[in-house]
Amino acid sequence: MSDREVSSRDVSDRDASDREVRELEAQEARLVLPRFTYEDAWTLGGLLVGMARERGAPVAVDIRRGPQQLFHCALPGSSADNDAWIDRKRRVVERYGVSSFLVGARFRAKGTTFEASSRLDPDRYAAHGGAFPVAVEGAGVIGSVTVSGLPQAEDHAMVVEALERLLSSYASADG
Repeated sequence: MSDREVSSRDVSDRDASDREVRELEAQEARLVLPRFTYEDAWTLGGLLVGMARERGAPVAVDIRRGPQQLFHCALPGSSADNDAWIDRKRRVVERYGVSSFLVGARFRAKGTTFEASSRLDPDRYAAHGGAFPVAVEGAGVIGSVTVSGLPQAEDHAMVVEALERLLSSYASADG
């Protein structure tokens, strides 16, 4: 492969990484909730568990407001390892205030990895998809929702889909 081909591929990879970052940032801007109560956490958790059961997904689900765990469920096929992944991904959301997938994507867009460049303990932090900030209008990020058990893009997509459904249910109830 020539230097020109390598350079062209690097530019293409950076463009794809930049596009991914913009798409993830747009998701977060769109998925801001009008409120987030205990009942909302239960509803969101139920949505995620229902989606996982329909798909036969061996996941664990965790929802927090601040340090308080409001919902947790481990489905068949998940393990204690998923709980450890939840903790590691959730800590990334708590530290950066954005989804764990977006944090990883931002590092990739810079041509590096979270593990190599964040200077954070990889046993405590994982910038892999699946943890998403719970953001409330007028308050900002107040918690997190995390799924673990699928490939990282699928964990992330499941959380996004559930938040979209929850947000849609608010609009239906209000409108």
